[in-house]
Amino acid sequence: MYASRRRAVTAVAAAALAAPLLLAASPDHRQTPHGPAGEAAALARHLVENSSARSAYRHLERFQALADSADGHRAAGTPGHDASAAYVHGLLGRAGYRVGYQAFDFIRTETLAEKLSVVSPAPRDIAVRAMTYSPSTEEGGITAPLAAVPADGTTGCEAADYAPASYTGTIALIERGGCSFAEKQAAAAAAGATGAVIYNNTEGALAGTLGGADAGRIPTGGLTRAEGQKLVADLAKGEVKVSLEIRQSREERTTHNVVAETPGGSAAHTVMLGAHLDSVTDGPGVNDNGSGSAGLLEVALRLAESGRTPANKVRFAWWSAEENGLLGSEAYVAKLSEAQRGRIALYLNFDMIASPNGAQFVLDGDDSDGTGAGPGPEGSAQLEHDINAFLDSTGRPHTGTDFTGRSDYGPFVEAGIPSGGTDTGAEGIKTAAQAETYGGTAGVAYDPCYHAACDDLGNIGMGHFDTNIDVIAHAVGTYAHDLGPLARPAPSATGESRGHGLPRAGHAHGVTE
Repeated sequence: MYASRRRAVTAVAAAALAAPLLLAASPDHRQTPHGPAGEAAALARHLVENSSARSAYRHLERFQALADSADGHRAAGTPGHDASAAYVHGLLGRAGYRVGYQAFDFIRTETLAEKLSVVSPAPRDIAVRAMTYSPSTEEGGITAPLAAVPADGTTGCEAADYAPASYTGTIALIERGGCSFAEKQAAAAAAGATGAVIYNNTEGALAGTLGGADAGRIPTGGLTRAEGQKLVADLAKGEVKVSLEIRQSREERTTHNVVAETPGGSAAHTVMLGAHLDSVTDGPGVNDNGSGSAGLLEVALRLAESGRTPANKVRFAWWSAEENGLLGSEAYVAKLSEAQRGRIALYLNFDMIASPNGAQFVLDGDDSDGTGAGPGPEGSAQLEHDINAFLDSTGRPHTGTDFTGRSDYGPFVEAGIPSGGTDTGAEGIKTAAQAETYGGTAGVAYDPCYHAACDDLGNIGMGHFDTNIDVIAHAVGTYAHDLGPLARPAPSATGESRGHGLPRAGHAHGVTE
């Protein structure tokens, strides 16, 4: 079954590669102002006017259909993702982009068991999510005393967090935050723990990855904050014994990023935008991240249809294996030479841009919010400012969100490339203040179907989808002709100057911490 589908996908891809590589000509004949700023304003206006959520919805319908025909998901290394990549590749090739696949190998996991239960003193079952790349227990699991690591903001990150001999033979209970999941379970293993369960520090389920097949030391799962806090309270009353079973299969597979660029424009000044195309195995991933992928595709096609040759090369990327730990974007950046990195003027990332109970989050390039990670590379503050200014010009509210490294901007930030982007929230819970500003329901996740089977066509907030497609369109139009804004000082964008003073997003995407 899998091999036959792969042959079908290969045939589609071959047809796409044969497509002409000249941009489709349906030019806008309105007179364009002279100079980079004038050209940028005209193209940005054209793309915003001609790109829409209503048009992009057809791509979401296609992603849903491809998932439906391939075991209900579009995970990396599976027929659903291969067909999604071929669909994107084919449209871009026919539109005239120079488009290709970037292949890379990765270890795909499939969860066979994820169970946690209290054995004593009061037996009960607890929902647990296996961390991607977790080592497996034996069938039937392991039974051991539970031992909580004292919470201090960087819980379980350092050897000093584990009192000598207190964790030997236990299952460590660790609060999320302060370092990666891989670091937490490695420190617990070094202290003698036989397993680890990490509980969330915000509302919602905790699904994450240890980041790589070689990172796992002990079986590791994720819990909700409520379940973790209840276990901590139970331990304060006496010993708690638990049974943990986490089993995963592993298989090396090949998957592909899709990368497309305009034939024209200066390669020395490349404007790059990306979104991950893969889903988790639990559902079709229509919001996560069909929405970002469809929005990017919509604008790319509108740019081609405009018939305008940009001054700067514009490159679009649809990443694979983001859900496994940002593997596609990491593979791409790792293969860039120093000279190639230097030609990328900026990178903008769009991940989950249509959450049904969402808010409008903009990556905090200047760290003006003063929490979490520091500022992005030089130029990131200007990218944030430009997105905020565009949203302000249209009367749309926005809130800062931290550079956590949990989506595909992470490798670009690490490479020193100016970065930014937007999202509308994942498993974090909407506050009352956010509900007043953005609508929706307080006390409910931004995306109640995050990493679930119900992330389908019924899980799209069309208003947020349209807003973020406008953000993409404005950015493409602007930077295709004018990189001047990156060189200008950007005013500090504090929470108050954004006009909302709202709590930041809790986005646990491609989560490693």
